[in-house]
Order: sequence, then C-alpha cells, then structure tokens
Amino acid sequence: MLTRRQIPFFNYPALFAPDEQELMALMRDVLSRGAYILQKDLKEFEAALAKYLNVKHAFGMADGTNAIVLALRAANVGPGDEVIVPSHTFIASVYPIKSLGATPVLVECGDDHLIDPKAVEAAITKRTKVILPVHLNGRTCNMAAIQDIATRHGLQIVEDAAQGLGSTFRGRHAGTFGLAGTFSFYPAKSLGCFGDGGALVTNDDQVAEKMEMWRDHGRNKDGVVADWGTNCRLDNLQAAVLSYKLKKFDAAVARRREIAGLYDRRLRKVEGLMLPPGPDAHPDHYDVFQNYEMQAVRRDELRAYLEQYGVRTLLQWGGRAVHQFDKLGFNVNLPKTTLMTSRFIMLPMNTSLSDEDVSYICDVIEQFHAKA
Repeated sequence: MLTRRQIPFFNYPALFAPDEQELMALMRDVLSRGAYILQKDLKEFEAALAKYLNVKHAFGMADGTNAIVLALRAANVGPGDEVIVPSHTFIASVYPIKSLGATPVLVECGDDHLIDPKAVEAAITKRTKVILPVHLNGRTCNMAAIQDIATRHGLQIVEDAAQGLGSTFRGRHAGTFGLAGTFSFYPAKSLGCFGDGGALVTNDDQVAEKMEMWRDHGRNKDGVVADWGTNCRLDNLQAAVLSYKLKKFDAAVARRREIAGLYDRRLRKVEGLMLPPGPDAHPDHYDVFQNYEMQAVRRDELRAYLEQYGVRTLLQWGGRAVHQFDKLGFNVNLPKTTLMTSRFIMLPMNTSLSDEDVSYICDVIEQFHAKA
C-alpha cells in the first residue's frame, strides 16, 4: 500500500526560495540604481543569451508572443499570405499570424508531438510565405527536413522556441535555424523569470536593426522614430534575474534529463502508455524536457487515479489543439492530432522534484495499470 504524498504539478515558490539571498541582492542592486528599462543588465543578458545560442543578435522582449509578431513582420508576412504552423501548440503561436492579417494553416504533428514535415509540404500553396515550426516540450523539430522544404519552395522559417531553449538538433540550438527564433521566459519555463518575458534571436543584421527599433516604439539608436513600432521591451529587473539563472541553466537541464531518464526506465514497458523519446534515444536530438508529455490510452482514468494519490498532472492548453477551439473558426480535419489530444497527459517535470517523488509517481502509475 502506497503512503500518500502531495506532489504539485509545478512548485512556483521553489523558483525563488533556494536562491532567495542571491536574487534579493541582485534585485536590490538593480532597483537602487533606478535601472528599469533598456539598461546594462538587459544588454548583459542579451549578450549572454547570444553567446549561449551561438547567434549574432539577441533581443529581450516583453513576451514570447510579441516576439513572434515581430519575427513574422520581419519576414514581411501580411494580408493574403499563409503561414504553416502545427495545431498542437499554444494559441500564442497562431495569434501573431492572425494579427498581421495572414492566414494560419494548421497541420498535423508526428509521433514525437512536433510538426510533421510531410504535413508541412502537403500544405504548401502559392500563398505560403513562412513555415513556423514549434519546438515543444524541450525538443527541437526535425529541422533538416523543414529547412529542405523551405529551400525547395523558397519559404522563410520563423521558429517558436518558447519551450525549446537549450534543446538542439544535430548540435544546433532550437531557434537558430531560420530567419528568427523566439523564446518565452514565463515562470514555468526551463529558464523562467518572475513575470512575463521573452526574446528574439537572429543572425540577420537587417532583422536585428529592425528589432532594435520595433520593440521600442520604432525609435532608432539616436532616439528618433524611424518606423512604426511597439512597446515590447524586456524590463531590466527581469533581465537581471534571467542572467543569474542562465548561469545555472546547464545544471537545471541536466537535472531535467535525469528525471526524464527515471520516468523512461520505469514506464517504458507499461502497456497503454506512449512515452516521449528518452534522453539518449536519438543522436540527432538533445532534449531538455521542458515538459514530460506522454500519451495514455486511459488518460482520464489515470489522471483521476494520480489525483487520488496526491499527484497533480496537467493537460497542456486544456487538452485541446488550436483547431479544436470552435470559436476560432478553423475547419480542418487533423485526425492524428485529434486522437493524440485525447491521450496527452503531462507528468510533473521540474527541478524541485526529488528522485523519491519521481519514484512515487511511477509507483502510482504502475499500480493503476496493475489493477486494470
């Protein structure tokens, strides 16, 4: 008989408590200097992020959604254009397309829960302008296939790497394959701040020049308005927090991969479960396990059983892909994604988990299936 434990899906206080002294000191430093907007702390974080990702330019943004809007704008997306994007994603990947007057074309995901390159190619029309792959759950898409498609059809790539920071495909970081890549630093992300935050990265000097202006009301380096822009700056306090956390990011990723390995070893052979690829399942991929999203044939029963034993789980985006939100008006048949969304369940995955927590979660899952 299992002794009941209480395991939250995500432990938000644990983002602060272990480093409280250091975080309070750095925030006090920023605040005492009155350094709130576009100060040295932001520049230092942008330089550190660019170095980490091996890109020429990185820009702190207010959030990941607005970063995608500006990236698509840099790709000259507008009315009459189509942008191919997976339906298995958050609405924040799709809204930027609509906001520019373009048409989002939703396509299937593959067995790895990421955009299916074959579905991408099948969806291309004369109006297609951009492919927008989404690097979900800490795994980079098959960018070799997507780059090949984009090259053959003369298309741009804009990457949504909100959940992909640190993951790589063939040694190259998510967010660095296309015209621009975008990131989110929402608190629950593998690199999270204490509010909303995001970034845009690019190797294109012209795109970088536009980002410098567009995120700051269209003002150039002389402070003169030279184009239409918006207010999309990452504030200095959050940048300082992110700089501090980026220094510990590799250790955090290593721990996430350890937890994923524990799940994989215990649950891989459980009938009725379809796990994500293990940490070392494929040499092309280095996964950081932002989330641990698996499929369960008896998903709702399993989730209720875990809840009885104090284990909180999550259905990403309420258990719906974008095409399943009726009010959005999509009329598209995506049977594979639809089936998967009826099976998706996310187990706790964060660095506050102990090995004992993970073992307990696996015990409960094994007990559920043994009784079944």
